[in-house]
Amino acid sequence: MEELARESISLLSKSGSEFGTPGLSSMGAIFIMLKSALGAGLLNFPWAFNKAGGMHTAVMVELVSLIFLISGLVILGYASSISSHSTYQGVVKDVCGPAIGQLCGVCFIFNLFMISVAFLRVVEDQLEKLCETLHTNVTTDAMGGNLRPWYLDERLGMSLLCLVVILPLSIPKEISFQKYTSILGTLAACYLTVVIIVKFYLTEHNVLHRHEYPSNISSLASMFSVIPTICFGFQCHEACITIYSSMKNKSLSNWVVVSVVSMLICLFIYSLTGIYGFLTFGESVAADILMSYPGADAVVIVARLLFGISIITIYPIILLLGRSVIQEAWLDHKYMTAYVTVSYERFVRVTLTVLWILVTLIIALFVPDISEVISVIGGISAFFIFIFPGLCLICAMETEVMDQRKKSCLTIWGIISVLCGAYVFGQSTTTAVMELMHKF
Repeated sequence: MEELARESISLLSKSGSEFGTPGLSSMGAIFIMLKSALGAGLLNFPWAFNKAGGMHTAVMVELVSLIFLISGLVILGYASSISSHSTYQGVVKDVCGPAIGQLCGVCFIFNLFMISVAFLRVVEDQLEKLCETLHTNVTTDAMGGNLRPWYLDERLGMSLLCLVVILPLSIPKEISFQKYTSILGTLAACYLTVVIIVKFYLTEHNVLHRHEYPSNISSLASMFSVIPTICFGFQCHEACITIYSSMKNKSLSNWVVVSVVSMLICLFIYSLTGIYGFLTFGESVAADILMSYPGADAVVIVARLLFGISIITIYPIILLLGRSVIQEAWLDHKYMTAYVTVSYERFVRVTLTVLWILVTLIIALFVPDISEVISVIGGISAFFIFIFPGLCLICAMETEVMDQRKKSCLTIWGIISVLCGAYVFGQSTTTAVMELMHKF
């Protein structure tokens, strides 16, 4: 996401500099924040609304979570202003110390790895629906059997896609063409929201619309279980420091406006998708909302293609970020940097790329559905949304000169943020592990 933010900032800054106004404007910052937040997490929101016990409960949890989401963005902007770094890990290391900085690096790599798994899982879901549609046509027209042909197996298609498309796109050291394709994620998200709303009204008197709707919350655990999905969906905190550092107006008040506006727009899009997707399918909604629609629907096929293409083009960026951190640590081990040759660097880069794609592919093929992956990612996201911003605020207050009462209030808020993040991480991770063990 940081690489995606840098590419977008580069384009907007260049266009602005042509008119004598270098730097990122507030509107440009909001646009890039939306691009970083809106993505594959949107597919899971209708399922999360069902799991929470209904749309009223889910929206309430969203609103409460929004306080911490905006607070985390504001704190990170403040931490960046008192630090000399322009990346998330650098700011955390500078403000909180080397030990917490190393923890941030580990969480960063693991988060990127699990996001890669989620992306491949989404692509596999769309391939599965496409293969079902093709199988129906083949069976009706020629075969007359019930067994799907081997060449229409989505696992085979996923493996070939990784080998033929994703691997060649991921091997280069730099992926500059991504600046022209990164808009696809936002386009796919907005298109999906419109499709879900339109489909709801078109199928209002159809059998598809008659489903059971849960009216009460089964437990507090079910209500809080949707927080990982919210964290994954609204997650743009890793990129926000890069965005803040590139802005023309770096005043904290301006950054608060950018944070509030971008999160409110995300809330609007995610809530519409969750509400109308939930109302359309009720308790039968799939973890990936696109899997609930008929495979032959042309409008939905376009949504699948948009999401599939956007993920295929963004996956190499995620891989590049994770690989660069691992590769830097590998080459710096025991001061090896001075003896690294070009061929050795290429060998390490290709090896890490192949292993990353292979392991994420294997996990994606065997994970039951995307909700299991998002539960884990949401838990890790709690570090970037709650824990690290809270720690930055606590550490910054130790040296900040201000009114003692104000400093105490901010310190307490930092502690609350850390405790909430620890709860979200523990609850979501435990739930994900228990559900996975139950299924196997």
